[in-house]
Amino acid sequence: MDPLGARSQFVEVQNLPTWDQPQGVQDEVDRKKRLTEEDDQLANQLNSLESPFPFRQDINSKIVLFNGDVALLNCTAIVNTSNETLTDKNPVSDSIHRYAGPELRDELLKLKGCRTGEAKMTEGFNLAARFIIHTVGPKYKAKYRTAAESSLYSCYRNVMQLSKEHAMASVGLCVVSTVKRAYPLEDATHIALRTVRRFLENHGENIETVVFAVSDVEEPVYRKLMPLYYPCSIKEEKISLPFLPADIGNAEGEPVVPERQIRIAEKPGNLEDDSGDDSLDSDLGLVGSHAFARMEGDVDKQRKLILQGQMSEAAQHKQHQRNYNRWLCRARAEDLSDIAALKALYQTGVDLCGRTVMVVVGRNIPVTIIDMEKALLYFIHVMDHITVKEYVMVYFHTLTAEHNHLDTDFLKKLYDIVDAKFKKNLRAFYFVHPTFRTKVSTWFFTTFSVSGLKEKVHHIENLQQLFTCILPEEIDIPPFVLEYDTRVSIQYFTPLQFMGGGKSFPSD
Repeated sequence: MDPLGARSQFVEVQNLPTWDQPQGVQDEVDRKKRLTEEDDQLANQLNSLESPFPFRQDINSKIVLFNGDVALLNCTAIVNTSNETLTDKNPVSDSIHRYAGPELRDELLKLKGCRTGEAKMTEGFNLAARFIIHTVGPKYKAKYRTAAESSLYSCYRNVMQLSKEHAMASVGLCVVSTVKRAYPLEDATHIALRTVRRFLENHGENIETVVFAVSDVEEPVYRKLMPLYYPCSIKEEKISLPFLPADIGNAEGEPVVPERQIRIAEKPGNLEDDSGDDSLDSDLGLVGSHAFARMEGDVDKQRKLILQGQMSEAAQHKQHQRNYNRWLCRARAEDLSDIAALKALYQTGVDLCGRTVMVVVGRNIPVTIIDMEKALLYFIHVMDHITVKEYVMVYFHTLTAEHNHLDTDFLKKLYDIVDAKFKKNLRAFYFVHPTFRTKVSTWFFTTFSVSGLKEKVHHIENLQQLFTCILPEEIDIPPFVLEYDTRVSIQYFTPLQFMGGGKSFPSD
């Protein structure tokens, strides 16, 4: 209370509910609904997998999600997001300057700016917080996405490092990636949450409270993603696992840049020619020693029975499920950030029947220069939780070149590996801007190589036909596809189609 008896406008951090506590009645209802509505089969598949962000009540008890002004937090330090000259005009910075008073501006002049990704500290002056940590977030451009991710990670990491070095008990974090800097909010939130999580795991023994201060626009995104990095139970940890992005950073949360990684041989110093019978026996002795492998039984015997046609359909299904689970485990464990960066596979809205729409951009798949096994792993990683329910796929073949064409052997391998739910719940496959050659190839593939897919494939000559199945606002279409369609679609239209007599495409 102030001297006049009026309630203080500042917010006491210790009075805010931490992440391990119910955030309100509606939040508790939503959390229980999210956990109970998950498919039992999916939960069973995930039981054998370990999350890179396991349930940690000791960490959750340090986390607070606060919808409000970071400048009003009464904690050891708050964070100010600014530009390189520390003179940025944004809602967060403006509020901090307003409450801190004119002394803050004078103090910032002495700092002589701050480089992107760095963090500098001043007094809090008239704020309830004792210190202000100033940091500069990156300007986002898709072309320089990797650099932007690394810079944003550095912002949060350097803020947390300053907190540790000055023995701060609590720190209030604003959203560093401002709208002005055009950083996609969801991508930025992933980086913020995982960086803080990793820091608390590795260096946060003396930090008592970290507050994520968010606005009305930012809060839903944080609430959606926080269970991925701060699960509130073992069950939530398991169910959140499929929703983690392919790139979860290294042990410190830093984005992994594949080109900069040094690859080390599994057994450095050992020549392949020196691996005699003894070492072979030793290596073979390790095969199947872990718990998961011991569940397999005699794999060679099972394969022999399959070839001889002596294995029952149920046993074959079980064997296939085990094989898929091995691929899924690899997909969860490997760094697939280089494949994710291609933006060749992504989730968008829903079709007219309310089913999830997944998009594949053919031109973004450089088949001849990427590791196609990693591409397969990434497909499994992204699609596993999507395929639990009915979904449709849209493949943009637009402007693909020879080096973008997926080999039929690869497609057959993918089709043979994926779980039954992939095939069962795929309701339609829209092949946009096909050529005569791809139409013929698709017919042969769906007729002679795989079963049950032919009737689901629909060749779409232009976007207007696609929009009869999926509304324009429900699908994120690459700009080059829009430009191409605008340029050539006129030749596909006939007077009959303009009068509404064009070919319709079934929703199933």
